[in-house]
Amino acid sequence: MDSSAPQPLVPTHAPFDLYGPATPDRPVILSVPHAGRDYPPGLLAQARVRPEMLRRLEDRWVDLLAETVIARGFTVLVARAPRAMIDLNRNEREIDPVMLRDLPHGVALQSSAKLRGGLGLLPRRMPGAHELWRGPLAWAEVQQRIEQVHRPYHATITRLMQAAQAAHGHAILIDLHSMPPLPPPAAGQRAPGMVLGDRFGRSASSRLIALIADIADAHGVATAQNHPYAGDHLLERHGRPGQGYHAVQVEIDRALYLDATLDRLGPGVERMRALVTDMVEALARELPREDYALAAE
Repeated sequence: MDSSAPQPLVPTHAPFDLYGPATPDRPVILSVPHAGRDYPPGLLAQARVRPEMLRRLEDRWVDLLAETVIARGFTVLVARAPRAMIDLNRNEREIDPVMLRDLPHGVALQSSAKLRGGLGLLPRRMPGAHELWRGPLAWAEVQQRIEQVHRPYHATITRLMQAAQAAHGHAILIDLHSMPPLPPPAAGQRAPGMVLGDRFGRSASSRLIALIADIADAHGVATAQNHPYAGDHLLERHGRPGQGYHAVQVEIDRALYLDATLDRLGPGVERMRALVTDMVEALARELPREDYALAAE
């Protein structure tokens, strides 16, 4: 962020930055959980791979697409802690037991397809790196990461969503991510530049998904819904459309805003900032509708 941008409400040593009013003055809240770039020396010392491999876990620079949204006074939560340390989009018990050296007796862990693929609460492996870490972690360290990073992040979202719902009648969480380029769904069709996830209608009104898709189309970006990304723990935890809490995951193709190496900002960044800003502004203008509650049909 440049020096003229609004400053976060929480100290910069915190595991996340919170921008905008503590009580949202509009019903939209933006979450950016996977763009954290603050790698503590101790974390790097535990890695058996080079830092650039750990950075491949990031949604590289996607937080910078929210700069205009922040400048316009929206409430935005941006993780500083990296995904390599802890994944905020996983359940706090979604842990591979192989990564623990002293799991207490009676503690129940949770499995999932993402965990079995190496991407649980504590990422274990990824393409090109069979094992990211030198050895298993102490349970006390894992609990510290949960208590200092994961729980405060989710508690902050819960507080903001409740405040927005109380003030505006509904709250809309946009969980912003980035993704590798996807292939076209069929010959002659455009590859989706955005994937909109609502857990197959369980986390948000279909009206919101349709609105985002229309805005993306106006910016020349094709969208897909729930495939291959339907949303994970953040949507499952915070999206309850029947109670006025809507949560949508937005995945943006990194090639649309990064350079050819997918590592640095590229020529498309301003276009994608404009898309994200238009999306948030349009959602903020949406009034509560009775059919929001029908999203879970």
